Parts: sequence; C-alpha cells; structure tokens
Amino acid sequence: MIKVKRLNGKEFVVNSDLIQYVEETPDTVITLTTGQKIVVVETVDQIIEKVIAYKARSIEYKRRAEEKEV
Repeated sequence: MIKVKRLNGKEFVVNSDLIQYVEETPDTVITLTTGQKIVVVETVDQIIEKVIAYKARSIEYKRRAEEKEV
C-alpha cells in the first residue's frame, strides 16, 4: 500500500499491486487494474519511488519473519 494525495489534499492509500499504469496528462493519473482512474498530486517519479520503497519494506519484513521461524 502506498499513501497518495488527491488534488483536494486528502490523503488515502492505494494497493500498489493494483496499479496498471501511471501517466502525467499534465496531472498524474493512476489507472488500476479494475479500470478505476485516480488523479493525484504526486509526480510519476514520486509514485515509482513510493512503490519501490513499499516493495523493499515488504521484502525486508518477509525476510525478518523467515529468520524468526528458523
């Protein structure tokens, strides 16, 4: 999940696994695999950074959980 902000300033979270693509038109539009489109204030590069950071945290969390099991 990544936190993003709508144009009106309200923050919400998006399941990054559901992101199909992101484009700037000039506003940033996130299109989900469901077909829903979300306009946000973040740039495409910021969305990419958020997704990468989330995936890295998820991998680290799983690695730590596996270490505890051993």
